[in-house]
Amino acid sequence: MSTIIEKPEAAAKLAAAPAFNREGLIFEHSKKGRRGYSLPALDVPRRELSDLLPAELRRDTIDDECEVSEVDVIRHFTRLSKLNVSIDAGLYPLGSCTMKHNPRINEEIARIGGFAQSHPMQPEDQVQGNLELLWNLEQSLKEILGMPRVTLQPVAGAHRELTGILMIHKALATGGNARKYILIPDSAHGTNPASANFAGYGIRELKSNSRGTLDLDLLEKQVDEDVAALMITVPNTLGVFEDQITAIAGILHRKGAYLYCDGANLNSFVGIARPGDMGIDVIHSNLHKTFSTPHGGGGPGAGPVGVSERLIPFLPTPTIEKGDDGSFFLDYNHAASIGRVRAFNGNFGVLVRALTYMRSMGPTGLRRVAQLAVLNANYIRARLKAAYHLPYDAPSLHEVVFSDRNQTSRDVHTLDIAKRLMDYGFHPPTIYFPLIVAGALMIEPTETEPKEELDAFCDAMLAIATECEERPELVRSAPHTTPVRRLDEARAARQPILRWKP
Repeated sequence: MSTIIEKPEAAAKLAAAPAFNREGLIFEHSKKGRRGYSLPALDVPRRELSDLLPAELRRDTIDDECEVSEVDVIRHFTRLSKLNVSIDAGLYPLGSCTMKHNPRINEEIARIGGFAQSHPMQPEDQVQGNLELLWNLEQSLKEILGMPRVTLQPVAGAHRELTGILMIHKALATGGNARKYILIPDSAHGTNPASANFAGYGIRELKSNSRGTLDLDLLEKQVDEDVAALMITVPNTLGVFEDQITAIAGILHRKGAYLYCDGANLNSFVGIARPGDMGIDVIHSNLHKTFSTPHGGGGPGAGPVGVSERLIPFLPTPTIEKGDDGSFFLDYNHAASIGRVRAFNGNFGVLVRALTYMRSMGPTGLRRVAQLAVLNANYIRARLKAAYHLPYDAPSLHEVVFSDRNQTSRDVHTLDIAKRLMDYGFHPPTIYFPLIVAGALMIEPTETEPKEELDAFCDAMLAIATECEERPELVRSAPHTTPVRRLDEARAARQPILRWKP
């Protein structure tokens, strides 16, 4: 962990040191006449530029041309790399994001030529290995999720939610009544309402009970002939498992509605319990969370969606099937399908990585994932609960949610705590979410963190709690050791600078 600077004035001097002035944009290092390359003499006939590019695509001059040496480039990007915070550098405790280690064997397998260099428009007889891999991945997910079919097309994020809701909409519309509303608990993931609305549904929010779970009596009253489905996160964003999930499914099914499970938190019970056995009709799985494919930076991602028997006719096309002769093919013959939701077959390279992880871990290893994820979260809960307020005392699974209530009397808030944590060398956890917890600090360590790293994180959080009592101004003015200090986040959101200008 980095050295902690306790005096803001010392931090200010450090920030002004020449080392930090060498950062900045590569354009600012440009010097007239510098070159980072040496090209051989031209060995083909010279052609006029007018023969190569039409006039409307040419410029007379290149403004702000960057002229740098190879040393300039290497040093610039090496310095930038040292400023990066990533899962490879340390604990990344973003709650509900499951930022775990990505095993390198996944990358090795995904780079095999037959996978990495194949083209999605190659004939089926040339990519039998790739189709077999996708078919095997579906079989694995069917077993893990307890669902009879899975589509691999969605590419994570809200895309998988939209796919699931569109299948529900098509199924209900086929029956003569697509219905009008989706019920969503206040403890659900934030993308759920947007996805349901984009599919054409109105939203009805359900308030959680004092335990942080869904109130069955309230649900019973809300489900009527206009309700298409309930979108529920299991475990919810408080890290609490909905232990009445089978009763919830029963209420919905008796009234002709569907149960959609946001499976982003599958990491908490993978290999232990199967959503299909709970009466769930639709569940998505984030492969970048539970199954260790790359996460962040805008993708790529993958979000397979598993469905119950009555939704199989509405799966996106094509599906991947195995013929009687053992060959694999793409089946477009699904009259009731919602159609394609993604070009080709999703993000293939990500799917390769996910199956590699599943096969590497095996059933016993996947079960161990959940056990260690829950153990690590509860270890953090036990160490920090005396210093930070725990708004819901229900058992925690893969993540634990604290609040800043104990610190607000000193005018220190969640954002201040998160910024101060950066001085200790840690990425902050998810803050101010879930919305039902004021000043939330949502912490998910995942199963890949060793006890030593958990202890270092807890020690930092406990030290900050002490600082909030004894030196609150130090926490309010954090961070002190980062190249960029606290930003005006409201202005950054309203007036973003998206293009460098000299």
